[in-house]
Amino acid sequence: MSSLAEYKPIKATQVRIAAERFYVLLEDGRELGIPYDWYWRLAEATPEELNNWRLIAGGQGISWEDLDEDLSVLGLLEGRRSVKPSTLLL
Repeated sequence: MSSLAEYKPIKATQVRIAAERFYVLLEDGRELGIPYDWYWRLAEATPEELNNWRLIAGGQGISWEDLDEDLSVLGLLEGRRSVKPSTLLL
C-alpha cells in the first residue's frame, strides 16, 4: 500500500459574472463567490471585459485575456488576492 495519496486537481466547469462578484462552479458541485475587489484588474474591468473569460489548463484556471488576468482554482480556494502595483513618483 502506498503512503502517498493520489492528487487530483480541483477544476472549474463554469464561471458566472454578477454585479458584485464572480462565481466559479467546481466539478465537485461547490460554487465559489469571489468579490471583484480581490483582483484589481477585474475590479476596474467593464462588464464586456468580465464576460470575456475562458477556462484554461483543463479547468484548473480562468483567463481574462483582455485584462491580462489568469487565476488558478487553487489560488481562489486558498484566498490569494492580487495587489495593484503602486505608481512610482519620480
